[in-house]
Amino acid sequence: MKWLNDLISRGLNLLGFDTTSRWIGSVQFFIYDVIKITLLLCFLIFIISYIQSYFPPERSRKILGRFHGIGANSVAALLGTVTPFCSCSSIPLFIGFTSAGLPLGVTFSFLISSPMVDLGSLVLLMSIFGAKVAVIYVIAGLIIAVIGGTLIEKLHMEKHVESFIYTAGSVDIESPNLTRKDRLVYAKEQMLSTFKKVFPYILIGVGIGAVIHNWIPEGWVSTALGSNNPFGVILATLIGVPMYADIFGTIPVAEALFAKGAQLGVILSFMMAVTTLSLPSMIMLRKAIKPKLLALFIAICTIGIIIIGYLFNAFQALIV
Repeated sequence: MKWLNDLISRGLNLLGFDTTSRWIGSVQFFIYDVIKITLLLCFLIFIISYIQSYFPPERSRKILGRFHGIGANSVAALLGTVTPFCSCSSIPLFIGFTSAGLPLGVTFSFLISSPMVDLGSLVLLMSIFGAKVAVIYVIAGLIIAVIGGTLIEKLHMEKHVESFIYTAGSVDIESPNLTRKDRLVYAKEQMLSTFKKVFPYILIGVGIGAVIHNWIPEGWVSTALGSNNPFGVILATLIGVPMYADIFGTIPVAEALFAKGAQLGVILSFMMAVTTLSLPSMIMLRKAIKPKLLALFIAICTIGIIIIGYLFNAFQALIV
């Protein structure tokens, strides 16, 4: 959307502002990214919500129940790509699937993939890093989800789920057949609801991105997160874990870091950590599972993210 950036630049120049200055450059970056992400966000949420109307929780549970072994983990990870965007939104579905009797490893594959990868992130990542990076990011996230869920299944961690989850039962109600108009109304309502939830994080993310883009020296970013620091991936992952944002809030930060010379693997590790292992979602998840299983979940995701980050760094020249 270079045309939009050029349009904003011309508008600021016509108003008498110097877009080469840091302050006005920050303003231009902020306006451009907010408009760009908002337009893409609303369009993508509408489309994804329309698709999601065909996969209500009960139908998703029945689909998952038809598969077994690693095939079930793979289907669960793929279903996670058409669910809500943040980890906190995925936990109630995880609890519902677990209480309905689905294998624990399958529900964890869903829980990992749902916030980490989705159709919206695929399109937005394409707009910044290109199609190759976006597709590899999604595939990497699905691999972590499948391996993580499979490992939890093999370790038989069912006893580390809080007892109330298994005794809660599940309401077996078939979702009503929706007309096309009903699905369009649902998609519109989901778009407005999700936009209201994530817009504050977009503003925060774009604000941070504007600061990085125009105020933080490129040398600082290169030193901390560039190829000269072998621990950049680990540092970015650990920084991202306690934060809370969805994919749309992290993308402007990633865009600014990439422009300053941060390595691709470092950036994507940060994005994965923020979206998958945010502190609020871990607190919510602790209500459903015991500390040992929670620690295993965090360890699997963290190690997987770090490995993916280093692989991206190693093959950055071939990917970008």
